[in-house]
Amino acid sequence: MARLSGLQKEVLHLYKDCLRTVRSKPVDTRAHWRGFIREEFGKYRGLPKKQFNTIEHLIRNGHRKLEMFKNPQIKDVH
Repeated sequence: MARLSGLQKEVLHLYKDCLRTVRSKPVDTRAHWRGFIREEFGKYRGLPKKQFNTIEHLIRNGHRKLEMFKNPQIKDVH
């Protein structure tokens, strides 16, 4: 298997952090959260690896959204 670049590692780390955050949400809404996360990351799956600026921008936005969603008052995404 090929080695992962720094950006690829960062994206995977963000994805795992998002999935860990789902565990803090109510059990009946966790499926919505997982689907939302998969959908958000899936939107950019075909993005070329060479578009560094775009990927870095998406990672920054992802971290901001993650911090917002970590708020315990937010129970569901739908």
